Amino acid sequence: MIEVSVLFSVAFAAQEVASSPAPAPQQAAPNVFAQLLPLIFIIAIFYFLLIRPQQQRQRSQQELWKSLKKGDRVVTIGGIHGVVTQVDEDEVVLEVAKDVRIRFSKTAIAAKK
Repeated sequence: MIEVSVLFSVAFAAQEVASSPAPAPQQAAPNVFAQLLPLIFIIAIFYFLLIRPQQQRQRSQQELWKSLKKGDRVVTIGGIHGVVTQVDEDEVVLEVAKDVRIRFSKTAIAAKK
């Protein structure tokens, strides 16, 4: 008997839910600016934290390569310290010890000392 009463109460509850009117969904007009604001904010953060500093670093590195001249003390990206003895269009020759010269690409120069 207990099982039958449970079934009747479940059936009655289901019937009552089915017969009650469903609430009408409210159609709110989406604000396009409010939806795009987070995307614009993320793009701005990427620009100021990643893209712009990288462009400035690249610009300063290119200025360094253009300004290389004979007698400059430099460090390569591999950590080799030397003195520029010859500058060509794309290459430099570094003297790393007495009478020891190594030819490098200009892009291998990391910094002046």
